[in-house]
Amino acid sequence: MALETHIDADGVAHVTLDRAQRHNAFDEALIAALAETFGALGVEPGVRAVVLSGKGKSFCAGADLDWMSRAAGYTQAQNREDAQRLSDMLAAINDCPKPVIAIVHGNVAGGGVGLAACADMVVAISGVQFRLSEVRLGLTPATISPFVMAKIGASAARRWFLTAEAFGADAARDMGLVHEVAADRDAADAVVAGWLAHLGAAAPGAVADAKALVQDFAGRDISLILRAETAARIAARRASDEGREGIGAFLGKRKPNWVKE
Repeated sequence: MALETHIDADGVAHVTLDRAQRHNAFDEALIAALAETFGALGVEPGVRAVVLSGKGKSFCAGADLDWMSRAAGYTQAQNREDAQRLSDMLAAINDCPKPVIAIVHGNVAGGGVGLAACADMVVAISGVQFRLSEVRLGLTPATISPFVMAKIGASAARRWFLTAEAFGADAARDMGLVHEVAADRDAADAVVAGWLAHLGAAAPGAVADAKALVQDFAGRDISLILRAETAARIAARRASDEGREGIGAFLGKRKPNWVKE
């Protein structure tokens, strides 16, 4: 098994990379498993959030050497198809309508940085080492670049893409790749528990729509069209079952029906 998945009683899906002997590096099987899993979890009604982590010494050390060796013998068309599958997997995580939380530790290289960039919230355990190492192999981080740049911005990308330097949790937090830094796994789990508590108090559909706001509107000019789109979205939310329930619960000084007693 390249991936371990279970859904707990609170509707939290725990997805764990399970190739510890390979530092959870990507191969064809892991990429396919991640794409399928996040696609399924995104439409599972009982799932409120997804927590992604990795077994062993590393969260994800990028590309598996055997996979890279096989890819070296591919035709250009085969290489493009292979890269597209990686892109599709990252998009399945990035576009998942459920909140995605990543716990990262150890080595996080190449595509592993891409995974972190696709998560909505990231907690890094002290001692983690990130590296966008592709140029040292004569490659570029092309497939992961849209997701990584959306998180860290062009200025940071112009440094880390080009130098392939290692950087730690504090630098990752400064550039927006990481949101919190924890001393150890127990402390990281406590951070995640806090986030999950906040998410549990929010309406699931509203959370999905709020995530879509960021993806759809970030970086766009504040034009008449954009303002009309945002007005239409809040109008739809106000008229929704969740919107009516939320306002009714607030005015009635009770908990809304999506909050567990």
